[in-house]
Amino acid sequence: MKKLLSVVLVIVLVCGTMLVGCGNDANNGDSGAADMHKIGILAPAVTHGWVAAVAYNAEQRCKELSDQGEYKLYTSSTAEEMTTQLDDLMTWGAEAIVAFPQWEGMEVPIQNALDSGVTVVNFDIEIAADGVYRVSGDNKDMGVQGANYIVDKVGTEGTVAILNVPSAGSVSQLREEGFVETLAQIAPNMKTVTYATKFTREDGLKDFADILTANKQIDAVYSMDDETSIGVLQAIKEAGRTDIKVVTGGGGCQEYFKMMPENEDIWIESALYSPAMVRDAVDMALDVLNGKEVEAVKIIPTTIVDRDNYTEFLDENSPY
Repeated sequence: MKKLLSVVLVIVLVCGTMLVGCGNDANNGDSGAADMHKIGILAPAVTHGWVAAVAYNAEQRCKELSDQGEYKLYTSSTAEEMTTQLDDLMTWGAEAIVAFPQWEGMEVPIQNALDSGVTVVNFDIEIAADGVYRVSGDNKDMGVQGANYIVDKVGTEGTVAILNVPSAGSVSQLREEGFVETLAQIAPNMKTVTYATKFTREDGLKDFADILTANKQIDAVYSMDDETSIGVLQAIKEAGRTDIKVVTGGGGCQEYFKMMPENEDIWIESALYSPAMVRDAVDMALDVLNGKEVEAVKIIPTTIVDRDNYTEFLDENSPY
């Protein structure tokens, strides 16, 4: 999988240095050619499979667009690097920018772009900038759905380990908030223990191994990320524990999906927070430039994936 991510990153970086035609086949029946636009895409460097899939889906969507413009895609590792790339896109003449600003410090440069007349569509991240559009999943509802799923599988009593990720800011905060609030309503007798980890399988393995040592009985795990959950499942296997009946996740990892039918003793779940949502962000940018009426915020509803429906979400071309 790491080799595949490396290949994808090379493709993305190469595409970031060249212009590629964009367009929408749905417009082929129009009597005149659509206006040509310049669109920039700013994504973080690949540190996580989900992030790699965001860049992959953004690139794929632009390849599907054949007659509406040109695009440049850049990846960056810091807010400073993304700011420099934002300036480069404006110098290039970008009319719209789809941005995935994962770091603090992007508010001012994005506001400057907006004030200069550039349309900005943020993917996933909400920041304080006037006039920015946004496409996102429903982080709080992911927590709501996770609580409902666990109670459905294990009942209203037991112990749930909550794995939050403070470094993920509002993403983790909203997911935990939705989970805790819902659990209090539908299973007030359920006990919870909360531990901090990160959105990586390595941290999921290391941290959950410690959690298992500290807790003799855990009935379910509320994990917010598929990569973390892969590490959790490995820790459970290595410890030989049989008490855990549910492990949740979030994102849309193909490797995690394929694990779902392999263990009949554990319900493996993912609240789909699909990286393919970035396609909607690219479409939104084009719609704004083409003068269409667009809602400022588009929230993609949560979809639950488990062993009963995982085959519907398999994509052999996905890097995640």
